Amino acid sequence: MNEKHWDVQIDISENDDTTTAQATLATPADAQLTGYGEAHRNPHDPPAAGIGDELAAARALDDLTRQLLGVADQDVVRNARSGSGVGLA
Repeated sequence: MNEKHWDVQIDISENDDTTTAQATLATPADAQLTGYGEAHRNPHDPPAAGIGDELAAARALDDLTRQLLGVADQDVVRNARSGSGVGLA
């Protein structure tokens, strides 16, 4: 079995009613993708610890997922054209 390990780091910051998150994927081949997400608290809603973090992180991971799928799609096309294996590893 060939096992691989990829790391995703999520950095979250809060500024007033806005929470932002950055999800960065690093692969063993030193490829890196970064997704971004944001959450805004309605000023009329009471503060609720963690909800903004969860929403911003989920949105950053969703953005990262879309980017990774785009890379995979491009790699599939290149692989089909050239017959050689390419990718993030």
